[in-house]
Amino acid sequence: MSEGLYGELAVVSGSCHPQLAEEICDYLRIRPTPMRITKFPNENIFVQIKKSVRGKDVFLIQPFGRPVNDMVMELLITIDALHRDSAGRITAVIPYYAYGRTDKKDQPRVPITARLLADMITVAGADRFLTIDLHAGQIQGFFTIPTDELTAQYLFIDYVRANKLTEQAVVVSPDVGAMRRARNFAHALNLPLAIIEKRRSLDGSKTEMYNLIGEVEGMRCLLIDDEIDTAGTITQAAHFLKTANATDITVFATHAVFSDPAAERLGDAPIDRLVVTNTLPIPPEKRARIGDKLEILSVGPLLGETIRRIHLGVSVGAMFQE
Repeated sequence: MSEGLYGELAVVSGSCHPQLAEEICDYLRIRPTPMRITKFPNENIFVQIKKSVRGKDVFLIQPFGRPVNDMVMELLITIDALHRDSAGRITAVIPYYAYGRTDKKDQPRVPITARLLADMITVAGADRFLTIDLHAGQIQGFFTIPTDELTAQYLFIDYVRANKLTEQAVVVSPDVGAMRRARNFAHALNLPLAIIEKRRSLDGSKTEMYNLIGEVEGMRCLLIDDEIDTAGTITQAAHFLKTANATDITVFATHAVFSDPAAERLGDAPIDRLVVTNTLPIPPEKRARIGDKLEILSVGPLLGETIRRIHLGVSVGAMFQE
């Protein structure tokens, strides 16, 4: 690959998802820069870059998976190590950005952790930020460095078309918060949109009531959201759609967080297909519990092509218009 504006291309991987880093490097036809990452008995994290990155254009791959706080600290420490080795430019590639739900002060005396995390990444020495499907788009504005937010929507669109899932289909938003993402998905596929509205019961208990805006009876439902954490919302939505006489349910979600008891809920839910990406590693035991309905799409080529374009100073937006 040609040398970019910031020197030779280098990819560095944290310990969260080395398989994804390998996929990205395979796309770029390079090898990841060797690293030594150690956790001492006192739980302090130590990072050493085993090969010089002086003057190089470095892309650090580190989703914020489990254990989240360790992965955050590991990223910050690695950025500092790259900075002290005089890297030409450091891009923090964080496919899944944790703490994204804490993006506003919605009750008294609470932090805006998504903003705090952005400040920490910048202060550590990152020159650029690359991610996929933030929980809230305004998080981009928390960064004072150049930011690229990709979306897995195009992977899902290709999947729907390749599997011919558009016949008698409707896109469904599992709650009002996911409405914009669902609307864009429906528009791209030229499909109708339905929305599930969640409300607390009048007596203030934890029981949730649902109201459906749109028609799903006799239809194939394409549920879409940015992430699945404990899977409460998405599985309740699937059960609700079945009671509304939906014929088939396919769930799309970018980030497979799968906190307990997500695997059990998803395995037992009336979901015909569960399509996620590999922005986060999914443990084998959770894959087994969910079963054959789980399908994982790789974001490796998407991130690889984006990294190539950033490195060469070529438009990233143009790749979605080709």
